[in-house]
Amino acid sequence: MINRPKYKIARRLGAGIFDKTQSQKFSLSEAKRKVERRPRAGSEFGAQLLEKQKARYFYGINERQFAKYVKEAINSKGSSADENLFVRLETRLDNAVYRIGLAKTRQAARQMVSHGHILVNGKKTTIPSFNVSPKDKIGVRIGSLKSKLFTNLKEEIKDRAAAPSWLKFDIEKMAGDVQGTPKMVKSELIYDISAILEFYRR
Repeated sequence: MINRPKYKIARRLGAGIFDKTQSQKFSLSEAKRKVERRPRAGSEFGAQLLEKQKARYFYGINERQFAKYVKEAINSKGSSADENLFVRLETRLDNAVYRIGLAKTRQAARQMVSHGHILVNGKKTTIPSFNVSPKDKIGVRIGSLKSKLFTNLKEEIKDRAAAPSWLKFDIEKMAGDVQGTPKMVKSELIYDISAILEFYRR
């Protein structure tokens, strides 16, 4: 879990890192702070480190766990390393809960999972890093439906981004399905996944 001043991190890594910094308030704040500076040439290592930090903060993963994901992706057979890493990150349970709209942020989704509100295939799962697979079913524990986290969800979910094609969520049943595997489109990522892999291959 990442718990540091989000505005400070977003100024260094980019506004898209956190939901709360993807706002007009943050943009106005940055406009006031902006000063003309002479650009400095950065090293390749520094650029790769920056991309690694972007992805790590985006998903809210600590350094040790993120490094484990990357090494597993590099050593996995079958798909390419970048696809393996992308799927590993996207299919984390906390990210899936966020993607289907049950939570406003990944941090909130992580807390939902940790506090026992979320079911996977009918079983309470309290591990945010648990990876969901095609045909898995994600739901809300019956005892949690009266929680204020979910009582106004039908209205709140209208303002949230639509779930990606590999996920489906039924607001009436408060249940979702993993319909496939996330497909990586590099141009849509806020981080350079190739640079991240090169950083760990050093």
